[in-house]
Amino acid sequence: MSDTIEKIKCLIIGSGPAGYTAAIYAARANMNPVLYQGIQPGGQLTTTNEVENFPGYVDGVTGPEMMVQLQSQSQRFGTDVRDGWATKVDFSEDIHKVWINGTKELHCETVIISTGASAKYLGLPSEQHYLKMGGGVSACAVCDGFFYRNQEVVIVGAGDSACEEAHYLSKLCKKVTMLVRSEKFRASKIMEERVRKTENITILMNHDTVEVLGDEQVVTAVKALNKTTNEVFDISATGFFVAIGHKPNTDIFKDYITLDETGYIINTPGTSKTNVDGVFVAGDAADHVYRQAITAAGTGCMAALDAERYLASKE
Repeated sequence: MSDTIEKIKCLIIGSGPAGYTAAIYAARANMNPVLYQGIQPGGQLTTTNEVENFPGYVDGVTGPEMMVQLQSQSQRFGTDVRDGWATKVDFSEDIHKVWINGTKELHCETVIISTGASAKYLGLPSEQHYLKMGGGVSACAVCDGFFYRNQEVVIVGAGDSACEEAHYLSKLCKKVTMLVRSEKFRASKIMEERVRKTENITILMNHDTVEVLGDEQVVTAVKALNKTTNEVFDISATGFFVAIGHKPNTDIFKDYITLDETGYIINTPGTSKTNVDGVFVAGDAADHVYRQAITAAGTGCMAALDAERYLASKE
């Protein structure tokens, strides 16, 4: 461990809309925030090609461009934005200890956790290729479904979220093919019935995705495997949506912060407060329902205001 310990008034762990918005508010409140960007600076939005549903961007904006702007705005007010990620914490005392990259030790009066969640993907090379190209692979129907209006798409998943996203896509797309990897849904009966009753949703049970096909730039079809018959066939599609869940990036906090059974941080309802005084949460590390840039930004604002009030109460 390092010999020098840095004392920080407000530490923000993670970037993205939640972290950067928290930084903007904290900096304007003279809290001298220090923000560590994490392993994926800018968060999940850096994998989104076009953002058209964030208020104020009339003509839309790319995810990476939006994150650059939010970072610049936070720095304009004095946020100290740094490379690196938190590797260990100790929240057992009034002073919250955080280690960066396994070496640098920070002693913080307040901590805002905005580490987000990572979408789970199938791991196919072709899937990752078109994800990085922004050419037809997405893990968020609400974010990207608009771009596939009157087109045919494929979605993979079997839970409530997959059913919700398939139903959402059915309102925009000509045809939605739902690949369920097992012989039954994991979703609630009401959600399963909703997709089964939707005319333009075709459900293929016990099917795997073999490959995402395309012209190297955009998706044109999905190669699927019928695990009952071993038949391999192509499904025409311009979009491939993956709805097999998210993993919150909260592992390092589990010894101190109360998490739910899937690892999301449990906050006090209506606030950003966690079970540890002086530690707050913003964005997708706690939100498994909405998972939107605008809601993440809103909770970033809440976290900074809650942290400011906490510091004022200690004076």
